[in-house]
Amino acid sequence: MSTSVLSKRDTTISILIIGILFFIFGFVTWVNSILIPYFKIACELNHFESYLVTFAFYISYFIMSVPSSYLLKKVGFKKGMMTGFILMSIGAFTFVPAAMGRTYELFLLGLFTIGVGLAILQTAANPYITILGPKESAAQRISIMGIFNKGAGIIAPLLFAAVVLKATDTDLFAQLNSMNANEKAPLLDELIRRVIKPYTIVGTVLLLLGLLVRFSPLPEIDTEKETDEIANANADKKNIFQFPHLILGAIAIFLHVGAQIISVDTIINYALSMNIPLLEAKSFPAYVLSATIIGYIIGIITIPTYLKQVNALRICTGLGIVLTFLITLSKGHTTFLGHTASISIWFVVLLGLANSLVWAAIWPLALDGLGRFTKLGASLLIMGLSGNALVPLIYGSIADNIGVQQAYWILLPCYAYLFYYAIKGHAIRKWKA
Repeated sequence: MSTSVLSKRDTTISILIIGILFFIFGFVTWVNSILIPYFKIACELNHFESYLVTFAFYISYFIMSVPSSYLLKKVGFKKGMMTGFILMSIGAFTFVPAAMGRTYELFLLGLFTIGVGLAILQTAANPYITILGPKESAAQRISIMGIFNKGAGIIAPLLFAAVVLKATDTDLFAQLNSMNANEKAPLLDELIRRVIKPYTIVGTVLLLLGLLVRFSPLPEIDTEKETDEIANANADKKNIFQFPHLILGAIAIFLHVGAQIISVDTIINYALSMNIPLLEAKSFPAYVLSATIIGYIIGIITIPTYLKQVNALRICTGLGIVLTFLITLSKGHTTFLGHTASISIWFVVLLGLANSLVWAAIWPLALDGLGRFTKLGASLLIMGLSGNALVPLIYGSIADNIGVQQAYWILLPCYAYLFYYAIKGHAIRKWKA
């Protein structure tokens, strides 16, 4: 079905269904921000090892994004989404034997499997919402999806902490360092097994959602047909590597998501380095994501009436550069929202605002004019989500060697490239020798 034949009602229903999917994406994804310090304690890991959580979860995007596009091309959006939910369900159920044996490698396998399923869903949902309406307002629609996604991200770590952490855990964590291995083992076993019940529920819900999406009224959309204008422009194109704005956009996605995941998934450990207890530090990812939602709301109001998508990208990436300097160079402490912490952590929180409209602006710019290459182009952009796997590992390695605050310098080249894409890269249509 072409988007041009969808009624306003069908379009609204489709956007709502995709919004629910983005809520699920957010819930499953952003719970990693609390899993990282949780596994760090329960499985006795260093910073680098703890960020293997993000590596295992997001490297699946690199492996599965292109196969996902072929799967969707063969079976369609709805059956493909059902397959993604089933794989995510299997990954969630893997947490049960992993917790019984306190086996970190098995947890990573479960996270990888969840990521595989999510890669399929993202490959379907992102181009779907991009073409489900005028391209000039695509960033506006993606911003609405972002509110679903980040809203779930605010809830997920707080809900997980409420389910698996106890008020007495602060004392327990303080005592662990003074215990020998035999004393710690049963306490850590009990701590890690608290994930069994919530992930059993999550696995069941994901399985049911897969069936619901399969039989939902969500229409299939044909992305293979092109307008005459696009078909003529793409007549000499043989593969997606002949679209520079797409390739440069995939690199931009890689660096953007890496920078975004650092702002959310490292902030608890950064708070812990300031001697803030975990039960207090768990709130900081919610602050980052709240700042992101504020950015989304600004985007919904201003794009495209008052602000072009590309200008929103320029403003956000420029802000990211400024905040990187403030994070790494700031000194001194302040008390805000009941937390006494280094002032630099609040600049990390503000990265949520800088990151808010970047994803929403890159997608329509990178997919512009792809026509029959849209699904494969979308899969390449989804492959860029592997930045979530690699950039945090670099941060973790730097943090282990020179400190958690100075490790945030990794953000500077990320935002510098994103600013270049906003200024020039998105407009390049032919490679130059």
